[in-house]
Amino acid sequence: MANILWQDKKRYFGLPISFTKYSMSEDRLFVESGLLNLSQNEVRLYRILDVQLRRSIFQRLFGVGSIYVSSSDKSLGNFVIESVKDSANVKEMLSVQVEQQREAKRVVGREFMGTGDIDYDGDMDIMN
Repeated sequence: MANILWQDKKRYFGLPISFTKYSMSEDRLFVESGLLNLSQNEVRLYRILDVQLRRSIFQRLFGVGSIYVSSSDKSLGNFVIESVKDSANVKEMLSVQVEQQREAKRVVGREFMGTGDIDYDGDMDIMN
């Protein structure tokens, strides 16, 4: 089993009384849900394209937040890590791990491809 860096449950009113569990290792994020019928999904961290933290007024009152994840993973796609404790630190930890995995796997960011701002003859001149 991989070294787990973080784990938590989806929370209601600040309490972890749900059947959705989240965990993160050095290279993967796991989402497990269900009581009788268990479903476990995972996404390789290098496939995560963007993370965003959102905290409603009620989430702030209960000390939780939701992390919206945009990924290129076929099974999970875009998903939400819902109502987790210490969400700002979890988002930052996730962002750091994603960048480390992207560097380790030599994954090039797609945000520069096809924007029309770069000339594609290899010399990286900005087009006017």
